[in-house]
Amino acid sequence: MKVGFVNIFGRPNAGKSTLLNALLGEKLAIVSSKVQTTRHRIKGFLTKTGEYQIIFSDTPGIIEPKYKLHERMMQSVKSALEDADVGLLLADIRDDKDELNALFTGLQLKVPCIVVLNKTDEVKAPLIAEKEAFFKQQPYCKKLISISALQQKNIDILLQAVLELLPEGEPYYPEDDLTDLSTKFFTSEMIREKIYALFGDELPYHSAVIINEFKESPSIIKIQADIIVQREGQKAIMIGEGGKMIKKLGTLAREDMEKFLQQKVFLQLFIKVKPKWRDNEMQLKEYGYY
Repeated sequence: MKVGFVNIFGRPNAGKSTLLNALLGEKLAIVSSKVQTTRHRIKGFLTKTGEYQIIFSDTPGIIEPKYKLHERMMQSVKSALEDADVGLLLADIRDDKDELNALFTGLQLKVPCIVVLNKTDEVKAPLIAEKEAFFKQQPYCKKLISISALQQKNIDILLQAVLELLPEGEPYYPEDDLTDLSTKFFTSEMIREKIYALFGDELPYHSAVIINEFKESPSIIKIQADIIVQREGQKAIMIGEGGKMIKKLGTLAREDMEKFLQQKVFLQLFIKVKPKWRDNEMQLKEYGYY
């Protein structure tokens, strides 16, 4: 069997989460048009019995850390650099090629890398040809593939290129497993995705979600979650006039959870103010950012 870790690296908003979901054929990572949506390393397994098991990893976008939260996010990237068998260097094709080149060179990956030029559906052919010619010349580029992750264009070609570079081995995980992350993690991410969708540019980056209760019964799953924000004003915005916004957030998140869990969900949300939680070691650990 072809078996190995294939880790996706790139700048914020390059489309890493969209690509992971397209490769797996499942929505595993939350997606937003806002940058820095992904905070954890999210692994997804693609297994074909007797042929291959690919452990894909979506990693946070590479940034210069400003908070301890950012430092934790970049530690996730570091761990992914260390265990990769193949690197997918993902680029928004509209981004500056010299800046991308500096970023990819700086990763210093010692494994075969595929440069993946994403969002090709949004540009004209001459720009695609120019970027392809540039990156093909770079020493880290073993292969180059242009795709549209959103439209799932050339995903099958990318998958074939990955398989050609993977080593042979025994599978790491049971073939029915899709990820090593808990159901609680994914329900918290569904709430966080709705925060990114419903609120302005600042608030999503100041918020975190903790699942305090996850009780299953034959008829319903009861989930209670806290949404952490930094200021009282942010809490007021999230609640909205007459509780309008928090109700909308809860409804949208619950609908996604019911599709994901294939069961009725009772979702209860509370908002708590924790000033400067993004720079507090104890709180970051409590909220799952180790």
